[in-house]
Amino acid sequence: MASETTQKLKDIDRRCVWHPFTQMRDWADDDAPIIDRAHRCRLIDTDGNEYLDGISSLWVNVHGHRHPVIDAAVRGQLDRVAHSTLLGLGNVPSIELAERLLDHAPEGLSRVFYSDSGSTAVEVAIKIAFAYFRHTGSPERNVFVRFEGSYHGDTLGSVSVGGIDLFHELYRPLLFEAPVADYPHCYRCKYELHPDTCGLACLQSLDRILAEHRGRVAAVIIEPLIQGASGMRVAPQGFLREVADRAREAGALLVCDEVATGFGRTGKMFACQHEDVSPDLMALAKGISAGYLPLAATLATELIYEAFLGAHTDNKTFFHGHTYTGNPLACAAALAGLQVFEAESVLEKLTPKIELFENLLDGFRHHPSVGDVRHKGLMAGIELVADAATGRPFDPDLRVGVKVTRKARSLGAILRPLGDVMVLMPPLSIEQEELRQLMSIADKALGEVEGQYV
Repeated sequence: MASETTQKLKDIDRRCVWHPFTQMRDWADDDAPIIDRAHRCRLIDTDGNEYLDGISSLWVNVHGHRHPVIDAAVRGQLDRVAHSTLLGLGNVPSIELAERLLDHAPEGLSRVFYSDSGSTAVEVAIKIAFAYFRHTGSPERNVFVRFEGSYHGDTLGSVSVGGIDLFHELYRPLLFEAPVADYPHCYRCKYELHPDTCGLACLQSLDRILAEHRGRVAAVIIEPLIQGASGMRVAPQGFLREVADRAREAGALLVCDEVATGFGRTGKMFACQHEDVSPDLMALAKGISAGYLPLAATLATELIYEAFLGAHTDNKTFFHGHTYTGNPLACAAALAGLQVFEAESVLEKLTPKIELFENLLDGFRHHPSVGDVRHKGLMAGIELVADAATGRPFDPDLRVGVKVTRKARSLGAILRPLGDVMVLMPPLSIEQEELRQLMSIADKALGEVEGQYV
């Protein structure tokens, strides 16, 4: 039974707040908890109930909630200055963070442009790529190649290069056209081939697009290794490398959207490092500030940066910015987060956690409603289907994924589905025993719900 305080807050929420990606007509029936505080990998609601944070508070929390090093960094920065613009001024945390980000970034990236979300980081990359070719005498290069199933954010430019019709189709009249290439979906391969023997047949569509738009492609934009919002679709080994090589051969820039995959999620600092790919532009957000404050960055090569240099009258200035660009508080949190990576050997300690995660995920394959289990590092998606033998999906009206996550919540874990794909993405700091507990709750929740439908 909710306390009087909790009920009052819920009444105000329903009367005043419009939640993202939420059908508000159904919101009152969800009876979602109101989070009041947190500690390490647990969220605590206004009635004192604890929940394992199984999705890192939407993929942003890296080192756990209330990490003492990051808390201290934010408090310390508050004693100095909370915000100062980067328009005509610098500030200490943004300068120090830029240098540290580049220390960890793939080779060749040398400049950092700050913004405040994954959407804006991608928007910045699109505008930089477009302007780069204008400034270098190739204005005909104005085509952006996107991938089916991609999600790059919700601003109009990032939506233009997105590929999830459920999110994007309504806004298509507002967007610029971008040809769409196939992204691997090995569980539901449109070519009906096996990933071990297909020879990456899905690259054929990219080849056709690059040939059709020869000399006109400005950039190819991709979520490296794993597409998050389309259901944790993991690309076969070598796919990213082939995309990078094809983009370079076509004279196009490669944009890697590491918003979801960056900062250790896949087992390396950045996903593109698994295949030694160095993009021309890289978008970062989510884990960049360890889940503390809104922050994003777009990293660029020196060659791209130099194309924007010139006399004031040349109008090569990158006319783009945000009020909170390089916010000192957010940059201080991000800088502390990178310090934690090093001081606590976070990446090195991930290996046994990833191995345990993989073993625990294997246990879900025995469920009659599990069609596929996809994972990379500590990112996973479990696709729920009505018939595992054929892959036949559930009727969407059943909302099986939603019901599983609500059951998990009642058992003490916060999950969020992507349709009927259960997403598991715990903080990198999760202890092995907590990981076992999280997976046990997910397993039990799935078992209780699927019994009604399979």
